[in-house]
Amino acid sequence: MQNSGKHNNDQLIDQYLAGNRRALSKLITIIENHGNGMHSLWERIHPKIGQAFRIGVTGPPGAGKSTLVDQLSKQFRTHQRTVGVIAVDPTSPFSGGALLGDRIRMSDLATDSGVFIRSMATRGSLGGLSRHAQEVADLYDGFGFDYIVYETVGVGQSELDIVQAADTTIVMLVPEAGDTIQAMKAGLMEIADIFVINKADRPGAERMELEIQASLDLRADSPGWRPPVIQIIASIGDGIDALSEAIDEHRRFQAENNLLEFRRKKRQSAYVQQLIQSHLLARFWQPDMVLRCEQAVQNNDCSPYEISQWLIREFFDENES
Repeated sequence: MQNSGKHNNDQLIDQYLAGNRRALSKLITIIENHGNGMHSLWERIHPKIGQAFRIGVTGPPGAGKSTLVDQLSKQFRTHQRTVGVIAVDPTSPFSGGALLGDRIRMSDLATDSGVFIRSMATRGSLGGLSRHAQEVADLYDGFGFDYIVYETVGVGQSELDIVQAADTTIVMLVPEAGDTIQAMKAGLMEIADIFVINKADRPGAERMELEIQASLDLRADSPGWRPPVIQIIASIGDGIDALSEAIDEHRRFQAENNLLEFRRKKRQSAYVQQLIQSHLLARFWQPDMVLRCEQAVQNNDCSPYEISQWLIREFFDENES
């Protein structure tokens, strides 16, 4: 049975490498469900990873992120570029799947063979992205997409995973959020490579741009790239051309200053650390270790710190013997 499963996975990988979108979809499902036997997949696609340009779109709920991703994807398609979208939504308390289906909100793109959209559930992640978003992005990259666009769940300042995942991070705001700029300055405001003010036809857009510009004057970033502030009306596509140009400019800037390769290597290093951490945690929290932890807490003789140190010593002693 194990050999049969490996054979099926190998066939699926062959189909994926041949450009089969159904195989891509099946592999994403396997990865989301913690599927095993995928080591051969990563070994085979690793040489292909690194060609796609990754864009993150983040911001408060209701800013219009899905509409922006829709319009931006259409803009890329006019230049015959292919796009893989990862739309991260809240988790359903019943199925564990994505609560909102962004493919419904991006229905115009659903039939475009040059666009692939996948909705993913956060499944408890507090950083704005799904735990497996980077693996799915790597699948998109290996599949040959030119652009990968992340749309985060929209949870405010905690959406900092996107900085690690994307080559260019777009922070999206609306005029009504003008009074919150000061509160956001220490978090979400500091991760932007590009600022977008959506619904710029509403009152307060100009004031918000001035506030963002003022906050940029206080940033301690290294000189060279100052995030542009672009006003758009995503619902009608107004300003999308200017945003696309800003993305291209930021990409050129990074490439010319050797920052793009540095960012991607840093991302890979962080991912290796994440894999090791996940593997060690899975090995540590075996049923017997969980039972020991519960019994120690029930006895109430030691502090949580002492219990944790004791369990760690037990774990290493057992694995060294």
